[in-house]
Amino acid sequence: MFKIKSDRLIRNIAIVIILIFNIGCDQISKNVIRKNVGFYQTISVIEDVVTITYVENTGAFLSLGSSLPHTLKVVLLSIIPLIALCFGIAYILLKKNLTLLSALALSFAIGGGIGNIYDRLVHGSVTDFLHINFGFFQTGIFNMADVSIMTGMLIFFIQSYTRQKARMLG
Repeated sequence: MFKIKSDRLIRNIAIVIILIFNIGCDQISKNVIRKNVGFYQTISVIEDVVTITYVENTGAFLSLGSSLPHTLKVVLLSIIPLIALCFGIAYILLKKNLTLLSALALSFAIGGGIGNIYDRLVHGSVTDFLHINFGFFQTGIFNMADVSIMTGMLIFFIQSYTRQKARMLG
């Protein structure tokens, strides 16, 4: 009984550390950009493949919802996601049979979500600054919170694929 509680405590501490790490990396990188890069200034990091361009996004992904009325925007882009993230944290900390990869995936996604929600609540917009251009493929301008969210989703999809493949073979 003590071993199970001890393992669960260690697991939950690891989850909280991952959340803090994701939020911290996101917020530190955004603060560096806000203090050192001019609005709409573009800095080439790796030729024209990876650039930094400082923008403030008042909407969601790719500025969706940026033209909504302020109250509706606050509800849809801050309050509802914040409630969902709180439920997500409770879920990963309390769910007993959650796999390690699922907990890791959710920790990354939730950490990124909290980073962006924090920006919306404190700054009124989300600081975005990274852009990747491979010529045939390019991204919108994004931030480290978005990287955390995408990393979480990638881990989740890899786990789902390997589980499904194992079921098919077994």
